[in-house]
Amino acid sequence: MRFPRPATQLWPPVLLGSQFVFNIGFYAVVPFLAVFLREDMLLSGATIGLILGLRTFSQQGMFIVGGALSDRYGARSVILCGCVIRVVGYLLLALGDNLGLIILGACLTGIGGALFSPSIEALLARAGTESEARGKRSRAEWFALFAVCGELGAVLGPVAGALLAGLGFRQVALAGAAVFVLALVLLHLCIPHAQHHQKTLHITPWWTTFRQPRFVAFIIAYSSWLLSYNQLYLALPVEIARAGGSEKDIGPLFMLASGLIILFQLPLARVARRVGAARMVPVGFLVVSASFLCVALFAASPPGEGWLRLLPAAGFVTLLTTGQMLLVPAAKDLIPRFADNHSLGAHYGALSTAGGCAVLAGNILFGNQLDQALVPSVEAIYPWLQLAIFPFISAIALFIICRPLR
Repeated sequence: MRFPRPATQLWPPVLLGSQFVFNIGFYAVVPFLAVFLREDMLLSGATIGLILGLRTFSQQGMFIVGGALSDRYGARSVILCGCVIRVVGYLLLALGDNLGLIILGACLTGIGGALFSPSIEALLARAGTESEARGKRSRAEWFALFAVCGELGAVLGPVAGALLAGLGFRQVALAGAAVFVLALVLLHLCIPHAQHHQKTLHITPWWTTFRQPRFVAFIIAYSSWLLSYNQLYLALPVEIARAGGSEKDIGPLFMLASGLIILFQLPLARVARRVGAARMVPVGFLVVSASFLCVALFAASPPGEGWLRLLPAAGFVTLLTTGQMLLVPAAKDLIPRFADNHSLGAHYGALSTAGGCAVLAGNILFGNQLDQALVPSVEAIYPWLQLAIFPFISAIALFIICRPLR
């Protein structure tokens, strides 16, 4: 019996489709992890923040390792290895019978993502550069399409997770593992092997990415984005609890975010192309800062009646998502200006590694403070105001850092 062989040429839509499948598997599980830890395992906000921070750091914080491995050994092998590790992580979440195994499973799901995500982004950056050189779709527009395909998966993921939530979180995790087994098989067939004669040439050590002061300043300033985005998993459930909602309200809010990206990401990418990525990134951070202020305005007041109780949470998700659409494709479009073609993986990895460190530190800091925001009070305002400060500082810093890149 002869097994199908991998493709001989990379078809760029494969990268878009992989993001779609990955996000189905991710968003079916991770948005419900905080609820599982709080309600089933009865953990405190600080402990939940630490676990979610470790999960995010295991992924984003290790991106530079995944990117460097991709530059050295080729994207295909690293992507497939990442899928296997994420499957193991989901199985531990589903079958683990103590907190230690749950934490290990959460970290392994992150490490798997740290392997495949920078590899796919580096492949897409190369494909986008070639497309732009031929006068076709720009690199920023390819990343915008990448985001749209990811959000299509993010629409279906929470829906699938919500449908399975009645069976229990462990069944949701098993379903997530099955999705990544499917992704493993498809990517094995669709991603070609690297050209061996190119694989050992022009290898730039990963640590050289930190010898560029402007790039280091850029990734430090950009790191508050991931800290802000991670509040969808840590702070959003707290706001829903303050408003008298339940875990069933998480899915529709994630669907709102995904719907906004599907509808508006490409039009905003075209605007960014005209305005310039270097100008768009600081604007995006200002909008992200406004998303936290939106909740702070309501945190001390009793929740409204009916669907109005979720209005602050919906405003938070809408503004955070709008900021994401403005800044993320633009920032990723700027990375090749710091890197050559043979160190793209390490540079994209460094971008996310800085964010992973920020999330780990921020979750430890804010996990305890967010407990104050579980009920309407003056004290509930303070965590949201503090969260708003970081993207605001980033907006100012990136306005200065990106000025020479305009």
